[in-house]
Amino acid sequence: MVDETGNEVIGANLEEPSLSGRWRRHGTKIATLGLWVIVVGGYYLYARQNDLTFNDAVTAIAEFLTESIYGPLLYMVIYALRPLFFFPATILTLLGGFLFGPIGIIYTIIGSNSSAMVAYGVGRYFGRGVLEDEDENGFVQRYAQRMRDNSFETILIMRLIFLPYDLVNYAAGFLRINWKAFLAATAIGSVPGTVSFVLLGASFGTLDELLAGEISLNPITLISSVVIIGLSLALSRYVRRRESGEQPQA
Repeated sequence: MVDETGNEVIGANLEEPSLSGRWRRHGTKIATLGLWVIVVGGYYLYARQNDLTFNDAVTAIAEFLTESIYGPLLYMVIYALRPLFFFPATILTLLGGFLFGPIGIIYTIIGSNSSAMVAYGVGRYFGRGVLEDEDENGFVQRYAQRMRDNSFETILIMRLIFLPYDLVNYAAGFLRINWKAFLAATAIGSVPGTVSFVLLGASFGTLDELLAGEISLNPITLISSVVIIGLSLALSRYVRRRESGEQPQA
């Protein structure tokens, strides 16, 4: 196509993206933002209408989670959807131990693995096609390929050394790590960290004491938590040395 002066207009034949095309590209972001606004707005509206302070709201939520038969299910659902709201996994893990005690380990493992797959899916969706045009000999492509070739060992080590949980999830999806290896390594590698942080949460006192700023710790569960963290780090070193021994060129 040419303009009035006879000059060719480059790209003029490109069509504007349709409404459906825009929705396919940005629909997930819009839906996530809308869900976040609904949840946060609903909380503030409910708290304002019922004159609830922050402590009152926390107490009401804690009582529902611990006294209702649907409490553990709600906790696991919240944990699974947590990546969409960028809520820290550590806080929910500690909360699982604080509210449910040692049995919270089961709830947290289910919730954390579900949330890992949610974050993995988000990273895979938004990372689609990003690295396809990169030079195969480039650093990013070589690193991504190494992770794909050693998916299970790489993710397992990342879990055992307590790298940021969501960072690993998003990165694995973005780099298109095999989802089966990712899930298996996450399920195994997250156990020591989950158990240690749940026990740490279970070592605190009651909710009333915590809200009042009176923090007390159960020494047995606290020591158990620290020991498990140490064992996890030692196991990560063993796995890393074994991987390096099997693949010296890596």
